Amino acid sequence: MSLDASRIEPRPERLTAHEARQRLEHARDTRMTQLQALGESSGALSVDDQLMSAQRDAIQRVLKEIEEAFARVEDGTYGTCLGCGKPVPGERLEILPYTRYCVGCQRRAT
Repeated sequence: MSLDASRIEPRPERLTAHEARQRLEHARDTRMTQLQALGESSGALSVDDQLMSAQRDAIQRVLKEIEEAFARVEDGTYGTCLGCGKPVPGERLEILPYTRYCVGCQRRAT
């Protein structure tokens, strides 16, 4: 059985607001679960405490980025690179739904 290329629907480059919200909610839920698990891990050694504190800080930064991405969905700028103003590729948004930059601008920002 062969695939007829004319019947294959191309995936739209940009996510719908609903798809973006779903991905952001999933990312937020995952980070909240990680944060909760870190909070339940008490009684560890001081080195472990420092590591868990660093992990907690990193998760909280991502949660802040996720909330900012929700705001971009609401104002219609979600999926647009804050560096160059071009659309962020859909593949990148699938991996990092809260990203603010395309790969090129992210490299320049770091």
